[in-house]
Amino acid sequence: MKKRYWLSVWILLFTVGCAEKSTPWQWQLPPGFSPPPTPADNPMTVEKVTLGEKLFFDPQLSGNGTQACASCHKPEHAFSEARTTSIGSTGEKHFRNALSLTNVAYNATYTWAHPELKTLERQILIPLYNENPVEMGATQQEIKILQRLQNDTAYQQLFSAAFPQTSRLFTMDNTVKALASYVRSLVSFNSRFDRYAYYGEDILNDRELRGLELFMSERLECKHCHSGFNFSLSTVHAGTTSSVRGFHNTGLYAEQSAVEFDRGVFAITGEERDKGLFRPPTLRNIAYTAPYMHDGSIATLEAVINFYAAGGREVSDGKYVGDGRLHKNKSVFLHGFEITEEEKLDLVAFLLTLSDESFVGDK
Repeated sequence: MKKRYWLSVWILLFTVGCAEKSTPWQWQLPPGFSPPPTPADNPMTVEKVTLGEKLFFDPQLSGNGTQACASCHKPEHAFSEARTTSIGSTGEKHFRNALSLTNVAYNATYTWAHPELKTLERQILIPLYNENPVEMGATQQEIKILQRLQNDTAYQQLFSAAFPQTSRLFTMDNTVKALASYVRSLVSFNSRFDRYAYYGEDILNDRELRGLELFMSERLECKHCHSGFNFSLSTVHAGTTSSVRGFHNTGLYAEQSAVEFDRGVFAITGEERDKGLFRPPTLRNIAYTAPYMHDGSIATLEAVINFYAAGGREVSDGKYVGDGRLHKNKSVFLHGFEITEEEKLDLVAFLLTLSDESFVGDK
């Protein structure tokens, strides 16, 4: 990714003086695939993606200048993180694990549990301005942040190239649009599964194929929540919308009385039926994105399989004691299942075929 950035910068610096039009972004997708949705007021261009990439990795974007987007969304972890939950620029601990950004532009909704958040441009405002807890800490720091960027010669060139017909270059709106463009560009379709499913290569071995069959089976029911080309029920592409309410309670916790307990979608809607509901994330690049679940409370893929085989879990000690398997909102698809140790190996083998080494390498 860094190599791509510096090559793009060189091209931009060479051409910016005479450029009148932006360069349309060219999607690298499997045959017949549609690109993700793109807002009419923020079309994808090479110049905006290049600017957004630099901003994404730059701690100057945080209020105190210490944290970048990439501090929590690390390329080597498929733009997720190895921490259980994130830590903001002021040291405050977040209550959720940072989601992978793999194919994030295809999401129907954003964050773990917000049914009304449907564009990257709106989603990016949350880590920038969130105050409970503080993440990037941009609230009331916009002038300071923009001044830092404006004082950087590279940014002067990059903003000019990204927004060639804009009188005010250094604005938070332009910054967000560039960030959204870069994050929207993070597509991953170069896994062994992709080569098997979309390019016709006979590349999966017997164990992996058995794992695929298990994944698609009614016994395990994985496919009901992790469906489609992005292995997530919450998926759209250009020209489509999603009418599916893509949130589920997996029986991770019993309902709690603690004020700080994370109730998922309920925090947005206030509806009883939404207690404990979260969006199923993509399974693409799942080998790189441990720990798992919205709070990072399950460490390995093998432990995740055991959790679903049990139909949820009972927490016997600690802060949130109770039997999540008995939660009244638990998904009807989470009824538990019998699975042998050999079948677990098969299922993990299949999940590993969703790894795209080119996506996490050379970033």
